[in-house]
Amino acid sequence: MKQLTTLLKEFEEKIKSLSEELNSLQTRAYALEDENEKLRKEIMDIYQYYLKDSAAVKGKQTGSKQGIENLNRLYNEGFHICNLHFGQFRSEGDCLFCRSFLEKR
Repeated sequence: MKQLTTLLKEFEEKIKSLSEELNSLQTRAYALEDENEKLRKEIMDIYQYYLKDSAAVKGKQTGSKQGIENLNRLYNEGFHICNLHFGQFRSEGDCLFCRSFLEKR
């Protein structure tokens, strides 16, 4: 009987520990989702700025060097800048759509 009680207490402690770990992971996941949303908004703002600037100087060579540099920086940091997966993290190397977008600029 004593063994069963001991096992139940150990099992209860493990469940409590796992529950605490789950709560910690959930909190971290929510924080990462918030950060991801913030980064997507930032990327979208830069993209919109680039599109507006690009339309304003259409046909001119000056363009938006800062916008292109920002898009290059974001791409090099691992984010998509193509319209298919815009703002999402690139998990598998280069994206052909992003690369072709950058090469056009």
